[in-house]
Amino acid sequence: MPELPEVEIVRQSLDKKVKWKKVKKVLVRNRNLRFKIPSKLRSFLEGKKIMKVKRFSKYLILCLSKENFCLIHLGMSGTIHLIKNRGREFKTNTSFYSSPFLPKKHNHVEIIFESFRIIYNDPRRFGFFQIIEDSNTLKKKFSQLGPEPFDVKFNLGYISSFFKGKKKNIKNFLIDQNFVSGIGNIYASEILFLCKINPNKKVYLLKLLDCKKILIYSRKVLINAIKYGGSSIRDFKNVLGKKGKFQKNFKVYDRAGLNCKRNGCSGIIKKKIITNRSTFYCNMCQI
Repeated sequence: MPELPEVEIVRQSLDKKVKWKKVKKVLVRNRNLRFKIPSKLRSFLEGKKIMKVKRFSKYLILCLSKENFCLIHLGMSGTIHLIKNRGREFKTNTSFYSSPFLPKKHNHVEIIFESFRIIYNDPRRFGFFQIIEDSNTLKKKFSQLGPEPFDVKFNLGYISSFFKGKKKNIKNFLIDQNFVSGIGNIYASEILFLCKINPNKKVYLLKLLDCKKILIYSRKVLINAIKYGGSSIRDFKNVLGKKGKFQKNFKVYDRAGLNCKRNGCSGIIKKKIITNRSTFYCNMCQI
């Protein structure tokens, strides 16, 4: 599943292409995604300009004229493709976890502009589209989610008070969107390695210094991931056809059985399933 850095790269790619462009036509070929595509999506989008593409957590937000919004969540396998209306453009993928070429199947939604179109493809159909009529409804939509790691609300006081007296392990907290928005399985493992914290450690046992490390390294890991274009676990490419490169900087993720990269550590990277998710950590320096 794409995490905050990958969705941010898609946002940047889309914003460059669709900002100030008017939607001419919308085609919905299959409404049956995680949630059924709204029946009025076509009438809601057609004729409106996309003023900007924003993001919150793992959601893409198409900011439309008339102060309307359309949310897109990519789910587990959703990809967005850019196709020129004329000519032959083969590399189309702005997203990840699939071929950079437009697939023949599972192209569920087309949003058509004057000279190009964007196509939403999703084989597993866990993604969704949602219509938001005004900014207050948009704010309410995200009010149940925790702050992003970059938000000033995600601070030392917030983290330490949230953890107080709780017995859930830290790995599960980092991927809990009610605690912090945007961190997923890959980056949780990377953050905890830099913090030198075992992913199974109960949060009520964490010291204030541990909480400070979580604050610092959550931001550092995500900033670096965005800088390197996200993590191409398979074939993620942005709108320019360039792969994300952060996977080359993985310290623990998908490195089970290999030596720890930390200087002076003789540990081995282990893989453990925590709440049905693969978790990677060093058996020596993460205590």
